[in-house]
Amino acid sequence: MAKRAKRTSKRTGISAGGTGGAGAYDALMKELREVATLGSVASLIGWDQETYMPAAGAGLRAGQREMLSGMIHERRTSKKIGDLIRACESSAAVRRDAKKSANIREARRDYDRATKLPRSLVEEMARTSALGMDAWKDAKQESNFKKFLPWLQKTVELNREKAKCYGVPKGGEHYDALLDEFEPGMTAKKTEMIFGPLRAELVPLIERAASAKKKPDERPARVVLPIEQQKEFATKVAAQFGFDFNAGRMDVSSHPFCDGVGPGDTRMTNRYRPDGWCDALSSATHEGGHGMYEQGLPKEKMFGQPLAEAVSLGIHESQSRLWENLVGRSQPFWQWGIKLAREVFGAPVRKLSADDVYRAANVVRPNFIRVESDELTYNLHIMLRFDLERAMLRGDLSCRDLPGVWNARIKSDLGLKVPDDRRGCLQDIHWSMGALGYFPTYTFGNLFAAQFWEAIGRDIKNRDARMAKGDYAPILQWLREKIHRHGRMYSANELCERATGKPLTHAALIRHLTAKVENVYG
Repeated sequence: MAKRAKRTSKRTGISAGGTGGAGAYDALMKELREVATLGSVASLIGWDQETYMPAAGAGLRAGQREMLSGMIHERRTSKKIGDLIRACESSAAVRRDAKKSANIREARRDYDRATKLPRSLVEEMARTSALGMDAWKDAKQESNFKKFLPWLQKTVELNREKAKCYGVPKGGEHYDALLDEFEPGMTAKKTEMIFGPLRAELVPLIERAASAKKKPDERPARVVLPIEQQKEFATKVAAQFGFDFNAGRMDVSSHPFCDGVGPGDTRMTNRYRPDGWCDALSSATHEGGHGMYEQGLPKEKMFGQPLAEAVSLGIHESQSRLWENLVGRSQPFWQWGIKLAREVFGAPVRKLSADDVYRAANVVRPNFIRVESDELTYNLHIMLRFDLERAMLRGDLSCRDLPGVWNARIKSDLGLKVPDDRRGCLQDIHWSMGALGYFPTYTFGNLFAAQFWEAIGRDIKNRDARMAKGDYAPILQWLREKIHRHGRMYSANELCERATGKPLTHAALIRHLTAKVENVYG
């Protein structure tokens, strides 16, 4: 960064150099906390829209979100914040402090990106998201893509405009600008380089499971059980893993999600169906993983500061996928989990063994629904979405043609004939939210999670034995120490290498999946 001349901001009255650095830093942190407080209100009304808001309130909520988004954008792009960042960058005292320096580095990144977006675009995207999500819910319920099409078209147009504002990286494409928002430093080409080799090893492994003579019995995972008991079971498992329900809650929504509203307030949701108790458990442990990450970030004293925020969505998804799959779908977990299931559900599961449910929960079987898919085929769902949203953004795929192309890819990749839009291109909430560029982070999360899991196994020698007894505290403590407490201190790849001693590769995930296929299928 070029050296800036020493000056005094008329807005802040704080010298950019010398002893003024500490004062500028404290003033900046105060501003960022206030912006984050406004953001927490936006999070709360977003959560409410997905859970308890009356259907007729969608129009008002769209106006609320539009206005609030504009207010937040104005605050976070203010000249005052820009001046304070510059003052901190010029302060030798701030530069000498590693944490303060990292906070300023990340505040600069956030500020520079935010100031490229006009307030009008931010407001329009917020309003479109609120109305689009409402339209998506109706369209999904009716399995009617045409009802959602105008909102998808508008969302893609707005994201294309957003990407243009951010600017295309040299040698890159508009998709890179959106992906960078969720996974800093990642590009579409880098994603291709990760997905290609991973797919090359996944497909033969999926075929190996499909051709196995010994097929696990899926019926234990399809036992019909009361919804209220499923809620109780999911809640007790999440609490046993370490989610603090005194500082959070779990409600019901059409698509499970988690939102770290702020210090002491983490909201997550789940969904249930009578014959889907294992799927409900997977969703609860997935969102619980997100929730424990949010609860483990140093928000209490540093709310609003970059170092109290998640470093990337890939790391965020690593926490959810680790608890969902590496813990919640493991044999040691079910040695403890089946005992809890018998306590909660009683007779319908009493004759099931831990091994029965473990095998049923790990059947490799192509599924129309991403969030109900097994660990192997799940990543093919992500690759499909990455390809399609990238094509829509480039203009190579018309939004109108999405269902047909989607259905053809599902047939090609998974061998399934999509029966309706609800189980096809309308199943995910992300595009209605305006989140183009998000999907690849799920597979990044799987890669990070598998590598973290191997490191956890090395560091916690009796890990599996403790899991079988219901003791998950050492796992959460490892994640708190290696991942959560650092926030955005390090990049995602730096954090991975510090925690595991190795750069990120797909090798650990393939080792994990191969071992699971051999165990489940023989």
